[in-house]
Amino acid sequence: MIKKTLLQHRSISVSDFRCTAGPNEKPFAEQFNCHSVSYVRKGSFGCQSRGRSFELVTGSVLVGFPGDEYVCTHNHVCGDECLSFFLEQELVEAIGGRREAWRVGAAPPLPELMVLGELAQAAADGRSDISLDEVGYLFASRFVDAVSDRTRKPVAIKARDRRRAVETAQWIEANSHHTIDLDAAANQAGISPFHFLRLFANVLGVTPHQYLVRSRLRQAARLLSDEDIAITDIAYDVGFGDLSNFVRTFHRAAGVSPSAFRDAARGNRKILQERLALH
Repeated sequence: MIKKTLLQHRSISVSDFRCTAGPNEKPFAEQFNCHSVSYVRKGSFGCQSRGRSFELVTGSVLVGFPGDEYVCTHNHVCGDECLSFFLEQELVEAIGGRREAWRVGAAPPLPELMVLGELAQAAADGRSDISLDEVGYLFASRFVDAVSDRTRKPVAIKARDRRRAVETAQWIEANSHHTIDLDAAANQAGISPFHFLRLFANVLGVTPHQYLVRSRLRQAARLLSDEDIAITDIAYDVGFGDLSNFVRTFHRAAGVSPSAFRDAARGNRKILQERLALH
């Protein structure tokens, strides 16, 4: 089993698991240390827990409950890959749902969970401007909704909460060149990360991390248009951690590379014309 920790925050952590076990491997008992939901993104395995047996395939979800023992087997397919979200008690309480929802053991491939699982993988790979902790919160919440047959009612947002979301967006904008995660933004707003994520997205239509990335892109576009600064310096100045991430994210947003965007801003209209001709 190969484990790679992708994220470690106060209320949630995310790990990538890659197992190469096969039918000849001797299974052994393990124990869940906290609540968890693991999205099976490749392969298959069996799981026995609390007297029940499950067969998990691509798209299934393994659900962990603190203290429960489980045994995984690979009688049919060799190996699997999972993206696992480990949730602290405060986050579980914020998400809500009956205790039974967290003790189902496993969930079958459900479309509402599969699409979020793939979005989470895109975030883990750097192919999305939503953050991994944000999509982890969404995945866990949607899991509870799905297995509980729970439908969330539209949220009535008070004027005070709207102001809180707007003021935090302004804070993100002013500090976007610094490292800002969901916990920091929620702390600025004065509420828990889970409730802040829902509030911010409901009021402004984007997640906090999406707003952060787009603030950085806006500032990068301005610098590329107006300033004679090296592209590498722009990437770091606006808050991107490395050049490749900046180039990839900018190209996804603008349809052209930062250097091509700079050329277009300096009068080379051919670049933008060719881009528009593709649509």
